[in-house]
Amino acid sequence: MNRLIGVILLLAAMYGLLFWSDPQNAFKWSNLKDVLSQQAFFGVLTVGVGVVILTGGIDLSIGSVVGFSAILFGVLMRNGVPPFVAAAAVLACGVVIGAINAGLITGLKLQPFLVTLCGLFVYRGAARMLSPGLPVGIQQILGANPEARGQLESLRSILIGKDMTGELGFPMQLVVLLVVAVVVGVVVHASVYGRYWYALGHNEQAARYAGISTGRHKFAVYVMCSTLASLGGILTLLDYSSSTAETAGETWELYAITGAVLGGCSLRGGEGSVWGMVLGAAVLPLLKNLISFVGSVPWVLRNLKSVDPVIPALIGLTLLVGTIVDEFFRRRAKAVR
Repeated sequence: MNRLIGVILLLAAMYGLLFWSDPQNAFKWSNLKDVLSQQAFFGVLTVGVGVVILTGGIDLSIGSVVGFSAILFGVLMRNGVPPFVAAAAVLACGVVIGAINAGLITGLKLQPFLVTLCGLFVYRGAARMLSPGLPVGIQQILGANPEARGQLESLRSILIGKDMTGELGFPMQLVVLLVVAVVVGVVVHASVYGRYWYALGHNEQAARYAGISTGRHKFAVYVMCSTLASLGGILTLLDYSSSTAETAGETWELYAITGAVLGGCSLRGGEGSVWGMVLGAAVLPLLKNLISFVGSVPWVLRNLKSVDPVIPALIGLTLLVGTIVDEFFRRRAKAVR
């Protein structure tokens, strides 16, 4: 609970700084809806990887899965597959990717870090083979498959809240995140499966001795994580209108893992909540937006043409701070006991 309160206070302080930095422009609806859509998007990815972390695992491949799924979604539609069918096929592919990861981890007893790190390169390479050096865009898709316009407009409106001109109305990713968070939250916090996942994260060997099928539950969380990453790929193409195999989803696994840690998930497993993951995922997109509005930045940032070069350093520092805070609370809890 202390961590959730801390994240809420941090977000409130950051929104306060955003308002202070540029009251006229920072709180315009055009800016806020962009921030909210980014927070919701990374919230979906964070919930997926957060549940894996809850069980004591890790998934470093989700950024590449996002990129692969975005390219696959576009290529399928470009080749005449109806958008809704293409979206279902991409989600099914996410299930298969999660099953492969889980099979290697539970069947061959390989380390999750190693398996998913290999997956990071494999799925990025697969995306490049699907579209070597060429972007996949909505206009390109409609040129090759004009019959897809109606379904594509509907899908974009339902999941993103944008029309075909790219104008964003209400950020529908918030609704997508709410649905994902409620469904996963019920499983994690109100079902026996959630208790098993916490037990697995606390002590896998003890959970196995208690009769819990640890392999089956690991399989479930890795499939969930990759499926949500594939959903992220669909959202990416619909939101940005174009994706390239080289950059789509690149380093986004770090956003998701950092969000989970900030939201109270321990990298050692057994701790965290779905609502903490959602709140933690909101920090980095808001921080990126805040930097772009702050006028009196440190001298090292003044000569940069954009905030993008700063983001990797901020992700690393934020993850480090989150890990230190996690260790502090863990040691404090042990001292109290």
